Amino acid sequence: MAHLPPNAAIFSPSVARAAASAAKDWSFIDAWLSRKFPGRSPPPFERNADTLRALLALASANEAADEERALVARLEAETAEQLSAHDQSEQTSALQDARAAILTSLESSLTREGQTALNAMAALALQSGIPLPTPAALGAELIALTTQSLALEQTISRIQTLTAHITHETSVTAALATELRPPSPNHDHDHDHDPPAEETDPPRPTAAGYHPPATLALQNLSAQRRIKALSARIPELRDRAAAVASTTNTPHPSIAQVRAGEEAYRSLLAQKTALDAQVQAFAGLPPDTAQARHALEGLGAELRRLEARRDEVFEGLVERETPRKGGVRR
Repeated sequence: MAHLPPNAAIFSPSVARAAASAAKDWSFIDAWLSRKFPGRSPPPFERNADTLRALLALASANEAADEERALVARLEAETAEQLSAHDQSEQTSALQDARAAILTSLESSLTREGQTALNAMAALALQSGIPLPTPAALGAELIALTTQSLALEQTISRIQTLTAHITHETSVTAALATELRPPSPNHDHDHDHDPPAEETDPPRPTAAGYHPPATLALQNLSAQRRIKALSARIPELRDRAAAVASTTNTPHPSIAQVRAGEEAYRSLLAQKTALDAQVQAFAGLPPDTAQARHALEGLGAELRRLEARRDEVFEGLVERETPRKGGVRR
């Protein structure tokens, strides 16, 4: 049916089906040819049933060959990946063996002090949980542990001090509780025949409890008498204090007066400093006026002599450094 024009009318259903199948096959062939040979298509005079059958067979064979080639390439890639993984595992194992051999050789070559230090570093890394220990990391961890240890020691010392203080206070409180415990009923009968205590005797703690001194009532009575006597003198003392305050008239300066006094004091202090500087210039002179004048004249003569000497040296230096005719210096 390829010889029929595209716009030819087809009245037979079988012919229409054959034409649709051929059109579908040609569409597949055109797509396949465009993938294999971009920009090229069969010429119109080659569009017949024989060419279509040949191209369909060629396309089927080509796709089968492509699938086989892709399968072979995938198998080759998987095989290469497996070989690479195997080689890498063998290289890793060899590296591990070489590393173990090197480490064993180094460990066997260490001195006793080196082995001790290495074991200490390994133990510290194991206790600290450091997977890849380095000297810097181990040093930082050791410093942190030392700081924590010192902090714990200080805390323990403070707790011990607090415990000792609590123990002391507990013993003092227990002794006071024992001292203040009320006496037993038979305690007074046991001490009926004891000699009377003096007025200044302190309270007597006994095994039965606290026992106040026998003269406590007399001491209280004497204290009350002294309080009454001093209370009777309070009005007299108050009147005397008022009379003394009225005759004294103690001034109460204000803040402005205090500030003015402070400024005057600072001014006098500045004047004193200036006078001290002026007097310091005459330090070392005799106290007598005539002798001081004579000493000043001597110092003036010495000053003039030194100035003349300075002028002579300066003139000689200028004359020596002044260029002469002909570039010759003196």
